[in-house]
Amino acid sequence: MTILELQKMAVEVRKGIVTGVHAAKAGHPGGSLSAADVFTYLYFEEMNVDPKNPKDPNRDRFVLSKGHTAPGLYSALAHRGFFPVEDLKTLRHIGSHLQGHPCVQHTPGIDMSSGSLGQGISVAVGMALSAKLSDESYRVYTLLGDGEIQEGQVWEAAMFAGARKLDNLCVIVDNNGLQIDGPVADVCSPYPIDKKFDAFGFHVINVADGNDMEQLKAAFDEAKTVKGMPTAIIMKTVKGKGVSFMENQVGWHGKAPNDEEYEIAMADLEKAGEALCQK
Repeated sequence: MTILELQKMAVEVRKGIVTGVHAAKAGHPGGSLSAADVFTYLYFEEMNVDPKNPKDPNRDRFVLSKGHTAPGLYSALAHRGFFPVEDLKTLRHIGSHLQGHPCVQHTPGIDMSSGSLGQGISVAVGMALSAKLSDESYRVYTLLGDGEIQEGQVWEAAMFAGARKLDNLCVIVDNNGLQIDGPVADVCSPYPIDKKFDAFGFHVINVADGNDMEQLKAAFDEAKTVKGMPTAIIMKTVKGKGVSFMENQVGWHGKAPNDEEYEIAMADLEKAGEALCQK
């Protein structure tokens, strides 16, 4: 896809996030919206995946380590064709395959159940090691929150990945600066994030604007050239990106919009989509 096509798709992914969380009357819109662009880039450009064959042994793997932002992953999967977009309206409903956190048993395209923060990256490291041991060519991607990396297990996994030189692993940190209790720098500062991953033997790529498709493309293109060490992409994003009243507001970490707020949010996104159509 072209950069413009990816930008347009990211708007649709954001609409799916807002629609799902509104229908559920619960969920995590803030971090889903900040990561909407990277979800879009991964599933529509970067990763080798096939919606018609979601269990293809040669597919690239993705682990959503910050599992509470499942609405973003679900929306990307639905728009990519893994299941109907209409299913997004069943988020968190009884009997739906789209629960509050990803479940590998029930949802096409999900490679790992996640949600207990810190654990996803460990599984991703295991997947990457498995590929090396089996001489398989697939790559493994995992997305972490900047609040999540306060978990000690993250750094155990990073130490192992660096020691094993897992150059088929790409760790992405969504650095939107906010977690459930406030700014990450105030709760328990993870900074400097880049130097920490560097110390664990990662090739580090800093992305000044992780909501910019061109910058994401440059980062992932660089990551694929790295040999002999895993890659960490640290991307600065805006929590709640694309919805005016949610942007940089910590209260929207885990709260659903009411009917009036839903209409405003969808109007914001519709306007953004129309602006892209003028390009």
